Amino acid sequence: MLRLRPTALATLAAAAAALGGCQPAAGDPQVLVPGGDAGRGRVLIARIGCGGCHAIPGVPGANGRVGPPLDKVGRQAVIAGVLPNIPDDMVRWIRTPQSVVPGNAMPNMEIDDHDARDVAAYLYTLR
Repeated sequence: MLRLRPTALATLAAAAAALGGCQPAAGDPQVLVPGGDAGRGRVLIARIGCGGCHAIPGVPGANGRVGPPLDKVGRQAVIAGVLPNIPDDMVRWIRTPQSVVPGNAMPNMEIDDHDARDVAAYLYTLR
C-alpha cells in the first residue's frame, strides 16, 4: 500500500482541485481571467461591434447571425472547435483568431491584451 506524507497528500488534493474539470469553474470572471473586468468587457463588446456578427446577451443591439451566438460560451469545452476554453486561449482567440484558424470568418481584432482580458471576463459570465 502506498503511504503519503501529509504534505504530499495536501499537494495532491490541491492539484486535483485545480484540475477539477475541462471547463472554467463557475464563479467570478475576474478570478477566471486575471486582470479582466467583466463590466468593462461588456462595454468594450458594444463599442468594438462584436454584436454585428454575434448574438450576445446583456449587450444592447448584439443580435448578429454571422458568428455563433455567445450565450453559453462561458461553459463550452472548446473555442472555435480547436482551443481549450481557458482564459489565455480565449484572449488569444479574441485578439488573433486568424492565427488559430486561418481563413475563418472572424477578423483579427485591433485590441490590446488588457481589453481582450476584459472582453473574455464578460464572455465567461455567459453560462
